[in-house]
Amino acid sequence: MARVPRVAVFVETSRAFGRNFIKGITKYSRIHGPWIFYTEPRDLNISTKNLKNIEVDGIIMRNSPLADNLLKKGIPLIAVLHYSSGKKEIPIVKTDGKKIATAAIEHFLGLGYSNFGFCGFIEFEWSNERLHYFKEISKQIGCKVHHYSGIVSNEYSDWKNEQKKIATWLKGLPKPIGIIACNDDRGHHVLQACKLAKLRVPEDVAVLGVDNDELICEMSDPPLSSIALNTESAGFETAEMLDRLMHKKRIHQLEIQVQPTHIVARQSTDIFAVNDQEVIKSLKYIYANLSRKLSVNDIVKVTTLSRRSLECRFKKYLGRTIMEEVRRKRAETLTKYLVETELSISEICRSLDYSDISHISRYFKKEKGIGLRSFRLSSKK
Repeated sequence: MARVPRVAVFVETSRAFGRNFIKGITKYSRIHGPWIFYTEPRDLNISTKNLKNIEVDGIIMRNSPLADNLLKKGIPLIAVLHYSSGKKEIPIVKTDGKKIATAAIEHFLGLGYSNFGFCGFIEFEWSNERLHYFKEISKQIGCKVHHYSGIVSNEYSDWKNEQKKIATWLKGLPKPIGIIACNDDRGHHVLQACKLAKLRVPEDVAVLGVDNDELICEMSDPPLSSIALNTESAGFETAEMLDRLMHKKRIHQLEIQVQPTHIVARQSTDIFAVNDQEVIKSLKYIYANLSRKLSVNDIVKVTTLSRRSLECRFKKYLGRTIMEEVRRKRAETLTKYLVETELSISEICRSLDYSDISHISRYFKKEKGIGLRSFRLSSKK
């Protein structure tokens, strides 16, 4: 392709997911381009109709009925899914519902929750997929999920009625309970409904969103904890795939998955749902001393219990041993540094007082299934 490629990008910019995804696309263009971008700051349905009047070499867009016509024209296209495309030949980008559900459950288990809830949108497949895996994984560990998916948007007249429905649902749930909202918007809805129901957050209801849209999370009251996704990295990977398609090169997969990187904890989950003051005391000590070399005996000393008794209580309330909890939280802290800072791995380890980098790398890989450097590369392309 001799001339500069013209690429149409029709992904919403009103939320962090779309903005970060586009940031990844433009990053690829700066490194491997340049590309000329065509986009419009308008409703996506209106904007995509104008595609028939423009000449582009490739398209990245939310899936739309227009995709069929564009495919017939032979224009390389990648669909960022809101719902199933129905076309197996279209490369797609979708979120990994199973890993999102797993991250949510691990977060709530780490805080001692055994009651789980899910609040989603019934009309969106990605929400229903997250619910499916949330229920499936919860069942495997012997926990029940109470869920609310609402009703299709055009079936209710205003948000006030929906808010009352969520509030009624929340009142009837066992307490304390950890609720994952299908995204940050829904998490914001749940927090508003908690106020209407006069429920305390996080004492009665802890709420966790998805996407880590800082604007939505920080404007929530209390601020909303959320699962951060590697959206920018997925945007970079999508641009790389489109580049190959535009140059008529073979691609090795038809699906790019947007995956969770870490939990950004805020006030909406800032509590331990454990009915045992000795366990809470030891958890607080662990979280405050993650940069130190901790032994089980160090942790036992801050309680009035024997080592055996404390281990038994950890198993009862958290489903893991004391050292398993230490390793889990250390891996979580490392993840946060890898994603949110530009420090080198050796600098991160020094700042956390971890002297043996090879040892830290081994247990991070054991916890996360991926090495430190590989994880950083996958989250920061």
